[in-house]
Amino acid sequence: MKYLLVAGARPNFMKIAPIYRAFSSRRNEHTPAELLLVHTGQRYSRNMSDDFFRDLGIPEPDVNLEVGSGSHAEQTARIMMAFEPACLEHRPDWVIVVGDVNSTVACALTAKKLGIRVAHVEAGLRSRDMSMPEEINRLCTDAISDLPVYNRHRRRREFAERRCRRREDPLRRQYYDRYPAPTDRSCP
Repeated sequence: MKYLLVAGARPNFMKIAPIYRAFSSRRNEHTPAELLLVHTGQRYSRNMSDDFFRDLGIPEPDVNLEVGSGSHAEQTARIMMAFEPACLEHRPDWVIVVGDVNSTVACALTAKKLGIRVAHVEAGLRSRDMSMPEEINRLCTDAISDLPVYNRHRRRREFAERRCRRREDPLRRQYYDRYPAPTDRSCP
């Protein structure tokens, strides 16, 4: 199986780190998975991206779309136009998107139109504020995802009618990977 893991902005970098590590730790098992990291360049500060990737232990992206900034429509369109050739070149079985930024909805929509399955990590988070572009991105991405993945702290009834899978919150995992619990709990 081949997967494209998409990140576009700072919140995505923190969320993809534990996903990347999970895939990396399973590469030598009986079912090898190929994971390619895609950076859309939605937040395009090279220094900032490099710092985050280095600090979080994420390698340089396999694909960097370098789309830059613009209005929501311009940026989403540029991401879709740049992501489509990457999908056609690499032919993934799955595209994994996280969060609710323009990169999330743009890559999910592009993949879906190409017949590629989409997993959305952090599915189901809602503000119910339609004036927020992120809320629109969440709703659209959830609606077309083949595998909406929500974290284990979400209320079950919100997902009773959905086909969501419960998983650990990637930000929580990132925190505990970086700051493990002390092994000696005795008082001084």
